Amino acid sequence: MKFSKIAFIASDSKDAQKALKELSKIYKNITVEKADIIVALGGDGQLLNVIEAYGKKNIPIYGMNRGTIGFLMNTYSKDNLLERINNAILTKISPLIMEAYDINNKIFKGIAINEVSLLRQSRITAKISINVNNKKRLKELVCDGVMVATPAGSTAYNLSANGPILPINSKLLSLTSICAFRPRRWRGALLPKTSSIEFTIQEPESRGVSATAGNLEVRNVKKVNIKLSTKLSFKLLFDTESSLEEKFINEQFSS
Repeated sequence: MKFSKIAFIASDSKDAQKALKELSKIYKNITVEKADIIVALGGDGQLLNVIEAYGKKNIPIYGMNRGTIGFLMNTYSKDNLLERINNAILTKISPLIMEAYDINNKIFKGIAINEVSLLRQSRITAKISINVNNKKRLKELVCDGVMVATPAGSTAYNLSANGPILPINSKLLSLTSICAFRPRRWRGALLPKTSSIEFTIQEPESRGVSATAGNLEVRNVKKVNIKLSTKLSFKLLFDTESSLEEKFINEQFSS
């Protein structure tokens, strides 16, 4: 498929808005409904926002960095944009599905491209038990929090918490602890991507924990179920010289 109809979506930053005006003068900016490609302008956060808003429309998304790090973005240039897009490598990313129950038994559902994270809400440490595939794997994790990350998200918050980098095409999820106190040396686990993970919060009223998936944050949770979606996948495009696979390899050798 040759792409020709571009919808530009920019963050509110000065650089992104400047790029939006610049590109709109060169290439016709049309609505998402009529587009066959979306170009996201900003940083990684903007790309994730665009994926959450429009990824289900099955329109490929090509990001250009007008933010800070821009790990998931391509280098910004106003030149030969359609040629770059049509020569780009397509990568499909599946999100995590979160189902969270709060202490009032209200159910919240969300999706996450990078990770689902649980964090303590106060000075008191969280106590969390972990079930994987309906089997109790860890009776009690005393910690600041815990997360489940996709390969796409393994270089983000997961890496900052000393979790492993997962190759983008790996069939794994990273279960990573955040400042574990007990078991002190437990850092996490690598799980098959088909795994079903359940976190149960102990003493949820006094040891408050929040759960976050994408833009959704749920306070005072008592149980969180997480699984990789088998139905949803989002299409991202990367320049041939900086494919997502290459970015993940380079990240492991960066200082």
